[in-house]
Amino acid sequence: MAGFIDQIEPLKAAALAEFAAATDLAAMEQARVNHLGSNGRFTALLKGLGALPKEEKPAAGKAINLAKNELEAALVQKRGELELRAALPKDPTDFTAPGRRRVVGKLHPLTQVTEDIVRSFRKIGFAVADGPEVEDEYHCFDALNTPADHPARDSQDTFYVGAVPSATAGQQNAPQRGLLRTHTSSVQIRVMKSQPPPVRIIVPGRVYRRDNADATHNPTFHQVEGLYVDRNVTVGDLKGTVEFVFRELMGPETKIRFRPHYFSYTEPSFEIDFSSSLTRKMGKEWLEIAGCGMVHPQVFENVGYDPEVWTGWAFGFGIERIAMIRYGISDIRLFYENNLRFLRQF
Repeated sequence: MAGFIDQIEPLKAAALAEFAAATDLAAMEQARVNHLGSNGRFTALLKGLGALPKEEKPAAGKAINLAKNELEAALVQKRGELELRAALPKDPTDFTAPGRRRVVGKLHPLTQVTEDIVRSFRKIGFAVADGPEVEDEYHCFDALNTPADHPARDSQDTFYVGAVPSATAGQQNAPQRGLLRTHTSSVQIRVMKSQPPPVRIIVPGRVYRRDNADATHNPTFHQVEGLYVDRNVTVGDLKGTVEFVFRELMGPETKIRFRPHYFSYTEPSFEIDFSSSLTRKMGKEWLEIAGCGMVHPQVFENVGYDPEVWTGWAFGFGIERIAMIRYGISDIRLFYENNLRFLRQF
């Protein structure tokens, strides 16, 4: 037995020395295999334990297990040191240098303007409504008193996409010619058909028209519409709301004026001009910014509202136009190019 136990200490010392000498994880693994692997030196000694006389096995087993535990602990410690060393950068690092801060993203300028518009309307009690971008002719044109021969319905002005289900009066789910909505006014029809008055909503969203892209036009752009329906609503209510919203968006000194115009779904109809320091920077006193009017009685009849009881107004404008005026941007295409040098300015 003395000869067996005498072998333990030299083998342990040799293993510890080889573990300590390992300079990387590969050398560490090779040292482990040499001593504690299935064919390792220490493992071979452990296998010889079975040949000892029965009375010698307890003491020899205790001694060899203590040595094995010491080797495994030394192996874990050394491996941890080598893994930490491997994780450190190869080149010297100045840990006193300032850290690298993550770049914080920003909202797109159109999103910023949209949120400002929504915030202004919410202050005076308007809710936000939404609807599908792929529409049918009934909601986009027919219900809005836009006749079949109207230029807006021409295929040169509108993206048609084939037949879609519709839900017109008396023709539930009758197929209609589908199109990408040309304005968010289609949502006012959907809202009015789904609830009784009063109605007080705004509808921001993406719209589509077959325009050639240039500095002031884009086939895809964003629009917001406001709709207010109640008893005894007047043009005075419309003008007061318009003045409040555009002073919020363009500055408190903003002035508003209405000019007579024609829209098929409002009567009377107006173009809205505004004057502020922003227009004067552009060399103009007045600048057209939106269209509006009192909701046409025929539109009320189309959605089941009694035009003898209810009155209302609607107005709409392009979000890109507001952003271009506010930020002094001369080309609408810049909003869609995803150029970070442009977007980081906002």
